[in-house]
Amino acid sequence: MKVRSAMIASWVSVIANPVLAVTKVVAGVLGNSYALVADGIESTADVFSSVVVWKAMRVSVKPADEEHPYGHGKAESIAAVFVAVGLLGAAALIAVQSVREIITPHHAPEPFTLAVLLGVVVVKEVLYRYVRRAGDRAGSRSLVGDAWHHRSDAITSAAAFVGILIALVGGEGYETADDWAALFACGLIVYNGINLLRPALDEVMDAAVGEEVVEQVCALSVEVPGVVAIEKVRIRKSGMGLLMDIHVVVNGELTVREGHAIAHAVKQVLTESELPVEDVVVHVEPDDEGRLRAARYRRDEGDVKALKRGGSGDAGDDE
Repeated sequence: MKVRSAMIASWVSVIANPVLAVTKVVAGVLGNSYALVADGIESTADVFSSVVVWKAMRVSVKPADEEHPYGHGKAESIAAVFVAVGLLGAAALIAVQSVREIITPHHAPEPFTLAVLLGVVVVKEVLYRYVRRAGDRAGSRSLVGDAWHHRSDAITSAAAFVGILIALVGGEGYETADDWAALFACGLIVYNGINLLRPALDEVMDAAVGEEVVEQVCALSVEVPGVVAIEKVRIRKSGMGLLMDIHVVVNGELTVREGHAIAHAVKQVLTESELPVEDVVVHVEPDDEGRLRAARYRRDEGDVKALKRGGSGDAGDDE
């Protein structure tokens, strides 16, 4: 359901962006406002970004196959990088053109452009909130990036509105106020673009997920009957899902069959939890004093106790 909502939200972006882009470019040309034209150009770039996000989401939800044994989730992360870079590119384009307009004498914008910009700000902010909510619920980094394209549009449109208002009220000498406003808005867009690019690159590079997710996985796993402790956990994000490797410590006297049953139970608990788990690899380790000391979580006399340890829980060696 969350994935379906995310797909619908991406389609809304694909449909809305070209309509708004044409509206802004036409109004900017007729109303003598480059800030509005630049806004329309950015929206045109948003059209391609939204299509990329939609296509990437379709690819990312495909099941694993022989050529992609870990699934296709990285398509979503790569799209997020593309969207963030596109945002930075749009900011650079608007900045260059704004400077050109500032040094080139021109007439003040027409008053009707204010009404167009006001409408754009409202629509874009509504789109941002809708798409961002769908992206957060689905855990889609690329869709969140697409939402920020809407927010950046709202920011540049709001800046253009203020600039045009100053140009109209100030009169002669203030004709370039909307261009200065567009230039100022570029700084905000760059800031948002960098904030989007960093986590997207982290996902591509298989960076560790947040500590709260690791804690939740440990707490769920250690409650499985037969699990003595959790030695280590490695979790990475792949698209809208999570891939996990977890080492559980069990009684060393158990048979292979009994250890396998415990591992299967741990995997079932995690895949049936509220976490978006795509796959779990469970390693079974025999209990000994060294592993219990190094364990991240431990079961003591029937009570689940979290050990106060720092780091990622990668203590101990793979076996």
